[in-house]
Amino acid sequence: MSNFSLADPRTAARGAWLFERIVATGSLVLREVGETRAGEVAAHRYLSSPHVTSEAIVAALATRTRAAGAGRRVVAAQDTTEINFSGRSAARRGLGPGGDGTSPGFFLHPVVAVDADDEAVLGLVSARIWSRAADKVSDRHGRAREDRESARWHEATRSAAEVLEPSTQVIVVTDREGDTWGHLAQRPKGIDLAIRARHDRPLEGGGSLFEALADKPPLIVTEVKVAPRGPGDKGRTAKVALRCGLVRIKRPPSAPASDPEVLELGLVGAIEQEAPATVEPLLWRILTTLPVGGAEDAKEVVRLYRLRWRIEEVFRALKRDGLALEETQVQDAKRLFHLSALALGAAVRIIQLVDARDGSTRPMSDVLDPDLQSAVALIVQSREGATDKQKNPHPQGSLAWLAWVISRYGGWNCYGKPPGPKTMAKGWERFVATLSGIIIATDNKLP
Repeated sequence: MSNFSLADPRTAARGAWLFERIVATGSLVLREVGETRAGEVAAHRYLSSPHVTSEAIVAALATRTRAAGAGRRVVAAQDTTEINFSGRSAARRGLGPGGDGTSPGFFLHPVVAVDADDEAVLGLVSARIWSRAADKVSDRHGRAREDRESARWHEATRSAAEVLEPSTQVIVVTDREGDTWGHLAQRPKGIDLAIRARHDRPLEGGGSLFEALADKPPLIVTEVKVAPRGPGDKGRTAKVALRCGLVRIKRPPSAPASDPEVLELGLVGAIEQEAPATVEPLLWRILTTLPVGGAEDAKEVVRLYRLRWRIEEVFRALKRDGLALEETQVQDAKRLFHLSALALGAAVRIIQLVDARDGSTRPMSDVLDPDLQSAVALIVQSREGATDKQKNPHPQGSLAWLAWVISRYGGWNCYGKPPGPKTMAKGWERFVATLSGIIIATDNKLP
């Protein structure tokens, strides 16, 4: 992937190597990632190189995502997460305050592509990585729209439109923070939105958004899967009443006069019935450009919005429950941003492999060059056992077929508990070493 560097092909190759090592080790500790002293030094050199930017790293990773989404309906899930170094701030350089206003930290706002039909993670689309200024900034209403931090939502949607242009449909989904007027009003051509409403906006002709569906009877009562909140939480199933309809939202006084005076959007309401006393009842009001003509449309909007939980999975794989980015010993902001871009891609890769362990319709090319299929087939044969249980049950060339053999290299014995992220990371390291040996032995070129 030449885009792992802006100019220098040697640096680009080192970046591709470092990315694979992060996936393989499941670590961001450069001493572990580099494996040897020379490898550790190489990792530091890459992160410090003037030929490297976090934007270029993300663009390199997005190239494969663009191909994976071609001809597909794709959900582009975006959200923001914080890396806060509270209690670990010694010697951090170039970072502004985190979300608590005091501890040094920075923020990541990625977009992750998810197949709208089979719900598989396709890859990283884009990511903004930044640290806030140490000085107090002016009131946001006095700044141009593009200068506000909230502009990241619209910028990410524009990036999704560009990267996922070969897809047949792109639906951007966000939580309530993505409910900004500029995001709604400046939607790129060909992009659909499903955004959970945060603001009780005034409607044309009177009334407000949150009251718009109050007098409508439920179209249907259905079940919605609620994503796990963290380790040990298996999630739950909520019984919700669905309502939907069209709303006409008035332009706020602070918006530019060039924006439309009124936006007509669909609104889907999902209100949980008979929620357990130990949980907060589910209440979603989803603004959308998708059809809202009846019960089936409302169910589809809720299903697509629910796919936002896939980016939460990526965040968990990136942070304490996985790669532990907040524990990194890298101190300098520029190098931290470069490492974070690589770590985002690695977290997505690990989720893709875990996804495929039980079967997947996605091709192997989502994570590995298709030219390597014949070499992978040799490795699969070497890891299969004598019984049917020890045979790879998945179609050759599929992502599930690849994940099976990686699991075997990670120590999975085809029985018992399915392989998790740690098994996949360990297996990837050993699998890649074997694959490289086959390629070298057969005088083929490493892709």
